[in-house]
Amino acid sequence: MGIKNFFKNAFSDMKKSAKAQHEVDKANFEATKAEAKANFEENKFHNSLARAKAQGKKSWDDAHLSPAERQAKMQAEREEQIASAKERTDIANARYEQAKKKD
Repeated sequence: MGIKNFFKNAFSDMKKSAKAQHEVDKANFEATKAEAKANFEENKFHNSLARAKAQGKKSWDDAHLSPAERQAKMQAEREEQIASAKERTDIANARYEQAKKKD
């Protein structure tokens, strides 16, 4: 009798968990759908043929990189992001110091 109740409870818990996860997935899907719709409306008629061709060429060029070239490009992008983050940090620290001196 004990093992029967164990499995009954286990399957009941799995069912509740699956329903809860489904609700989360549904909410995430609706949010993503709303964001995509808003992005579409914001960018409507702003994508010129020249811009579309440039984006296509970039994708095409990226697809034909060798693994070493791809790694080098990704490393350069990471370094650029790190430099940008450090610059933003320096600006924020300067603002902090300026605000601290006012007091």
